Amino acid sequence: MAPLAAKERMKIARQDMPVQEADVRAGNFDEVALGFTLELARMEAERCLQCARPQCVDGCPVGVQIPEFIKALRDGDMVAAVQAMKAKNNLPAICGRVCPQEVQCESRCLVGLKNQPVAIGRLERFVGDFELRSRSCPPTRGASTGKKVAVVGSGPSGLTCAVDLARLGHSVTIFESLQNPGGVLVYGIPEFRLPKAVINAEIEFAAGCLEIDIRTDYVIGRTLTIGELLQEYDAVFMGTGAGLPSFMRIPGINFNGVLSANEFLTRVNLMKGYQFPQYDTPVKIGRKVAVVGAGNVAMDAARCSLRLQTQHARLNGQQPGEVHVVYRRSRDEVPARLEEVHHAEEEGIIFDFLTNPIEIFGDERGNVRGMRCIRQQLGEPDASGRRSPVPIPGSEFDMDVDTVIMALGTSPNPLVFVDAEGLQRTRHGTVVADQDSGRTTMPKVWAGGDVVTGAATVISAMGAGKRAAADIDHFLQGDSAW
Repeated sequence: MAPLAAKERMKIARQDMPVQEADVRAGNFDEVALGFTLELARMEAERCLQCARPQCVDGCPVGVQIPEFIKALRDGDMVAAVQAMKAKNNLPAICGRVCPQEVQCESRCLVGLKNQPVAIGRLERFVGDFELRSRSCPPTRGASTGKKVAVVGSGPSGLTCAVDLARLGHSVTIFESLQNPGGVLVYGIPEFRLPKAVINAEIEFAAGCLEIDIRTDYVIGRTLTIGELLQEYDAVFMGTGAGLPSFMRIPGINFNGVLSANEFLTRVNLMKGYQFPQYDTPVKIGRKVAVVGAGNVAMDAARCSLRLQTQHARLNGQQPGEVHVVYRRSRDEVPARLEEVHHAEEEGIIFDFLTNPIEIFGDERGNVRGMRCIRQQLGEPDASGRRSPVPIPGSEFDMDVDTVIMALGTSPNPLVFVDAEGLQRTRHGTVVADQDSGRTTMPKVWAGGDVVTGAATVISAMGAGKRAAADIDHFLQGDSAW
């Protein structure tokens, strides 16, 4: 395809990503977005202006060489596109699916000033998927430094840190508490957004090429402690995430049928609820579900609930139930990605805005049978910049529900801090760490991702892992003291 002039490029419409039809996907856990064809990808790549000072790179937490990989894709040189991508991003097939590009790289795209921005995330996915199929650019391990690093947690921050350190020649061991590596990528994100096959392929490829030792079923704080790891390893990186859920302090919170979104999504993913009826798992869901919250995790929980309902209803010759997202603010304040909200609405999720639960009712057997809510109105902005919800007196009403899923944020599991004296934490339970280096208050211990920031994005966790890896390398090479 011959390069076009800038004016001609600006006339090209943003290419639509093919997706499953809403009424079909609501009954399966197959991936919703089907990916670009080569023709669509190269047409979308043609829209990039190849700016002399690309602002999009500044919006990427890991600094992907965006113009370079897009130009190579446009020119049909897929190997060069992969090389440009993986110079900074170790997990492009994953990031292309779950990162909020619309508020990061794409929000800085100059094409977006007069048109829709270049679909950088969709092109990233295309390049990542090509690499998983072709294995054209395997990562290479540097000359051995003789140094050993323990990485606690195999989520996005831990994986990124481990890969970067292994490429620099350090011996890396990852300790994962669950039975498969991947952390929140595997256990927290549904199959229809991020297939397990993609995650496993990314991890196996990188770990195999770089000789990274991954040890599963290691609960740090119980099987081993941070203190014990420091006796064997020259440095420790904590990428343990934030898996401790938050609940509302309202009456009835302990009734059967009240779950955290973390627990629910882990059950679905761990017990293969997404492969029903091949796997008859104990992942059960009611016929009238309320998901409290409106972040990405809430969207995931609501859409998983709908799929489980639909599958069970079809098997039993019944009509599907209802799934509500209950949110105390308005649509304008919803923190989830707009694409996920749009997909949820298409699939039939019901949104109850400006609504807040105040009590959960149970029956004589202790099972949820309803939820009392109160209408809200928006007042002045709070510390986050969003307008604070204020209850409207006398507006209480009851919802007929049999399952309540709380998606209200998370904090780090305190178990990991056993035998970690000197590791300072905030009042929220997160680790105090330097933003630029990941250094904690405990010597030879670094941290990054959700264990530091609280629940955030995959790509921001990867950025933290990358910065920590660079500082760990400087320390191990003797270029910086603690």
